[in-house]
Amino acid sequence: MIINMHEAKIHLAKYVEKALSGEEVIFSEAGKPMVALVPVSALKTVKRNNVILGTLAGAFKVPENFDDPLPDEICNEFYKADL
Repeated sequence: MIINMHEAKIHLAKYVEKALSGEEVIFSEAGKPMVALVPVSALKTVKRNNVILGTLAGAFKVPENFDDPLPDEICNEFYKADL
């Protein structure tokens, strides 16, 4: 089902219920499909810029001292005039 944005604003709760029941709900603007309304439970992974977020979950642990200041010898490397 394709719904225009104005209709979606007025009856959003109705379309949320339809999406939760498994019906495909697409919102359009000026006749052009813009977004699909889907239940969160239907999302398997989130893709952003061709990267699937969460694929390395649990693969490494951030050290406890991650936010500690860097040693002076490393900081000084950032301020060298001759690169």
